[in-house]
Amino acid sequence: MNGFGVVVLVTLLLTFLLKVAADLLNLRDSSGDLPVEFEGVYDPEDYRKSQEYLRVTTRFSLAAAAFGLLLLLAFWFVGGFEFLDRFLRGLGFGVILTGVLYIVALVILQYLAALPFTIYRTFVIEERFGFNKTTSAVFVGDMLKSLLLAALIGVPALVFLLAFFTFVGASAWLWAWVAFVLFSLVLQYVAPTLIMPMFNRFEPLGDGPLRTAILTYAAKTGFPLSGIFVIDGSKRSSKANAFFTGFGSRKRIALFDTLIASHTVDELVAVLAHEIGHFKKGHVVINMVLGMLNLGFIFYLLSVFMNNRLLFDAFFMTDLSVYGSLVFFMLLFTPAEFLLSVLLQMLSRRHEYEADAYAVATADRKDALAEALKKLSRSSLSNLTPHPFYVFLNYSHPPVLDRVRRIQRLSAVES
Repeated sequence: MNGFGVVVLVTLLLTFLLKVAADLLNLRDSSGDLPVEFEGVYDPEDYRKSQEYLRVTTRFSLAAAAFGLLLLLAFWFVGGFEFLDRFLRGLGFGVILTGVLYIVALVILQYLAALPFTIYRTFVIEERFGFNKTTSAVFVGDMLKSLLLAALIGVPALVFLLAFFTFVGASAWLWAWVAFVLFSLVLQYVAPTLIMPMFNRFEPLGDGPLRTAILTYAAKTGFPLSGIFVIDGSKRSSKANAFFTGFGSRKRIALFDTLIASHTVDELVAVLAHEIGHFKKGHVVINMVLGMLNLGFIFYLLSVFMNNRLLFDAFFMTDLSVYGSLVFFMLLFTPAEFLLSVLLQMLSRRHEYEADAYAVATADRKDALAEALKKLSRSSLSNLTPHPFYVFLNYSHPPVLDRVRRIQRLSAVES
């Protein structure tokens, strides 16, 4: 165990302990009374159920995280990385194919270790609280489709990445960065029409008050739309959602059928106004640029640590390799990744407030977004009073209570 190993080990343990501390604080703060803003939306039974849901999911999440950490440490310290490398090298394949098999094997092992937890959460916990609508056939179908996509998209991307760092030399990180940025842009462009329909059915929203209201609002705000679709989210969960996809004039709105069923037209338009606010405020472009810069930063640091003897020694590896460098660097990168995620979530929470403000300023009913958020929180049994430290570490959106209070203040000013 050298300095690199100590850094990775301490980081893994520290991040887990921070998660435990945040979860315990969050559970402690969940035992209060129903906030007055949600009276009339939550009945006492709903609120009690939301607190029980938080307790059950938190304990389950901690158990899953503890198991994953122990499994990783056990694999590490019994020499699992070296054993797998020795076995695959013994097959006599080329360096790229060996690297692909090595990383794919690790991903499969991780996936299989997490699979029982995913099944339990879906078919036991979510079922217990009335959320799960996923049948075993849908679950298996999703799993097979995900594996197919990983084979068709993930494996070729991995081949190119390993090839860049194996054959190109010192500038490999730059060429890899450019290639992956272009690839991600193409993927985002084709995903709405080629990939997403593999998992859900998208049907055009029929004529009626909702379609008219959405088109009227989009025209008023100068937001181009190429289509409004209803997605069959109810085949997996009773939870509701909405999202935008596409670039430029190809922007599409997708509304979950569960969202349409439980909200008024004004509330649905307000939810879409919030999403349009992200586009109007430039949040989508900012996030895309930050993602690209983050990827370039990772590739550059990877090149710095490529084939570092001390890094391989930390994981008890005999032979240096590009694929091993990739795996071990990502474990070493954990502290920076954790810090970056906290900073990006702080920015994301700020963006959410700005999008809320845009929705209030442009929607016809100023309080409609607050009412929609209240209903969404009730239907998903959201925690209304999360601890600030838990929010700091985990929330990409501000707590719903804070958002509702801000919207109410803005609505009073706008009115």
